[in-house]
Amino acid sequence: MPYSSPPHGYEVVNTRGDLKTGLFPAAAGSSPVEWRIDGVVDYEAALAAMPERAAVIARGEARELVWLLEHPPLYTAGTSARPQELIEARFPVYAAGRGGQFTYHGPGQRVGYVMLDLKRRAPDVRRYVAALEEWIIHTLAVLGVRGERRDERVGVWVRRPEKGVGVEDKIAAIGVRVQRWVTSHGFSLNVAPDLSHFSGIVPCGVVDHRYGVTSLAELGRKVSMAEVDTILRAEFERLFGASVDAQEPLSTENSSPGRRRANAAAPASR
Repeated sequence: MPYSSPPHGYEVVNTRGDLKTGLFPAAAGSSPVEWRIDGVVDYEAALAAMPERAAVIARGEARELVWLLEHPPLYTAGTSARPQELIEARFPVYAAGRGGQFTYHGPGQRVGYVMLDLKRRAPDVRRYVAALEEWIIHTLAVLGVRGERRDERVGVWVRRPEKGVGVEDKIAAIGVRVQRWVTSHGFSLNVAPDLSHFSGIVPCGVVDHRYGVTSLAELGRKVSMAEVDTILRAEFERLFGASVDAQEPLSTENSSPGRRRANAAAPASR
């Protein structure tokens, strides 16, 4: 059965801040994680490619994979998305099949699809999500930005005291899917997207006016996507183990059945 997150994170016994982070390298003798960077990729093509690769990883027939890319402007509905959280369908809306609610993808945002075999590492989804957050937090720290996780809000947040007491903005969203203990989907880090595009949704279902969205560019960090990718890779290897450049093209043919655009009034969830 696929694992999907509930609306505001994972039910935990201890606080999420106390979770162990880092999944340590896979078992001795395992191959390094394949590292792939592409340009703008059609969302439906990515949705088709991820489960195909995850299935091969689960069978032990392919390396684990980190796939970095961008998407054209669009909204995605996670399995906990509610129709009222789609304020205005300014862009195409897709049912993503991951956990979480609505989010935006578009140019200037680094999307990372992470396909790891948790059986080889730590079969603990909460720990995996915390590790993704920690990866982003470490990456931001290199860029001089203090990112933090919150017990009740999945993702990475930046305090904005200049905007008011208790104001925080999300700089990175997390949404995952796990089947046969192989992960898919992953994170989106706002490098320099058009932040006005988030106004068509309630991002991640967070309605409190104190919580918004931000980007590295808005915070005054003018960095290229290539620079961000270099830091992401270095910090990934500290937490997850070695990586190796991808050698073969990843199939992004939209050939899988069941790819569908979400109904704007009633996003599909499963």
